[in-house]
Amino acid sequence: MEQDFQDFQDCRMGTHEPIVEMRGISKRFGGVHANAGVDFTLRHGEIHAIVGENGAGKSTLMKILYGLYQPDEGEICVHGHRVAISSTRRAMRFGLGMIQQHFTLIPVFTALQNIILAKEPRTFKTFLNYQRAEAEITALAAQLGFQGFPLHAPIESLPIGAQQQTEILKALYHGAEILIMDEPTAVLAPQEVDGLFRCMRGLRGEGKSLVIITHKLDEVMAIADTVTVMRRGKTVASFPTSETDAARLAELMLGEAGVPHTVGRGVLLPRSGDLDLQRGTSDAAADAAPLLRLENVTVENGGKSGNGRLDKINLEVHRGEIVGIAGVEGNGQTELVEVLTGLRQIQGGTLTLKGEAMRANPGLLREKGVAHLPADRHRHGISLNDRIDENFMIGRHKRKLFSRNGMLRHGTIRRFAENGLAKYDIRVGDITHPIRTLSGGNQQKVVVARELTGGNQPSPELIIAAHPTRGLDIHAAKFVHTRLIYARNRGKAVLLVSSELEELLHLSDRIAVMFEGQIAGIVKPEETDMSELGALMLGIS
Repeated sequence: MEQDFQDFQDCRMGTHEPIVEMRGISKRFGGVHANAGVDFTLRHGEIHAIVGENGAGKSTLMKILYGLYQPDEGEICVHGHRVAISSTRRAMRFGLGMIQQHFTLIPVFTALQNIILAKEPRTFKTFLNYQRAEAEITALAAQLGFQGFPLHAPIESLPIGAQQQTEILKALYHGAEILIMDEPTAVLAPQEVDGLFRCMRGLRGEGKSLVIITHKLDEVMAIADTVTVMRRGKTVASFPTSETDAARLAELMLGEAGVPHTVGRGVLLPRSGDLDLQRGTSDAAADAAPLLRLENVTVENGGKSGNGRLDKINLEVHRGEIVGIAGVEGNGQTELVEVLTGLRQIQGGTLTLKGEAMRANPGLLREKGVAHLPADRHRHGISLNDRIDENFMIGRHKRKLFSRNGMLRHGTIRRFAENGLAKYDIRVGDITHPIRTLSGGNQQKVVVARELTGGNQPSPELIIAAHPTRGLDIHAAKFVHTRLIYARNRGKAVLLVSSELEELLHLSDRIAVMFEGQIAGIVKPEETDMSELGALMLGIS
């Protein structure tokens, strides 16, 4: 093992190409063949994108490279030398760093403390030297274009974009020459995506090699030098992005003769005549009474940092419409969703649901027909260590369909879950395995299937959908869009929070833009464009 590392060190200064080779990688999780003889090559100073549907094996392959998983078969070479990457610590010794889709930061620590964790600079091998670390990381942040980076702010107080910057700085501080990024733009607003891409190009210019796992094909074409397409655990193609286009990539991902939709910024836009995605006329289009009304709703000091708040929000959502919520991350969208799902109480104003003013809790809202597709599925959507079928009944365990005389009806629960798996094309090995064994996209599909299915009760009347297609592949995103429009056309009310402006423009009847805890403007998609939405998001009249 140590000889492997020494050989690697000896050749790092050379010109060995490629920098990483993975040959014949296979990995099984129970009955699921996540990787089946996968080959992957990364060259020095390139940005290499890996694309594929949910469950195609992209994240598994990169977690093997980073030492989080061990392959059942195959070999890994770094700088031309075969190596065994038995842990993340060993991966870092080989110059590998990984920024996972769900950040691995300690919320109560400052950004500086998170970055230097396990590599604290010391004076006389005893005393922590924060001054030296601060100087080094400040210089690194400036080099990457992270102007005014808040080193001393607790992670829990930082917006998502700054948390991602912390992860990047942490990986580079620990010596990463090869940076793996899993769905790096999934949680970023458009302005933050542009900043991330500038950072990535700068790293490439310094000779770093980057791997990005993504579903957003336009971003692949914009940032990547090379793209590898995976499908059902195998590599189906790998070539320079200059030799392909988004439509061809989508065709390879799906394994179909053609692609029936235009691929936009991470969303699927319908072609004319695609009836299942056309909004049509709602069953409740003439209903003048709003299902949901917020009048001067105020939340003071919503976040732990004291920054998050709602400032006299006025908003109505009617039956038979989709109201989109746009805004740069951190301008009150999270607090709005928490208020509407009972996770946060208001300090002022009135929240009215179906004509009844209320101070709600999650259980009461569920009983009144409110469904919630949460932005953070790990915190609010699933129980990672519980079985897949058990996750289908979260919040529904008291329903007669699932329990009788206080005893769970496991057979019924299993059949309900199997129906959801089939209907939503969720790929699992064994329904009794923990849901953490599923890909992130398939975990999200479980949440969508559960929330939009009524069980033995009517389907929900109000759907709060927060970034519902984040991290989903083309087919899954289309299905979610279809279900939301289906609900809208049948008189349901939908509040859609998304950072994808094209998604909002395509799905919404009206779009409310939030800025600094207020509604900066409400527009109709057919009467606005990206430029106007962007100006409202930045507080420009």
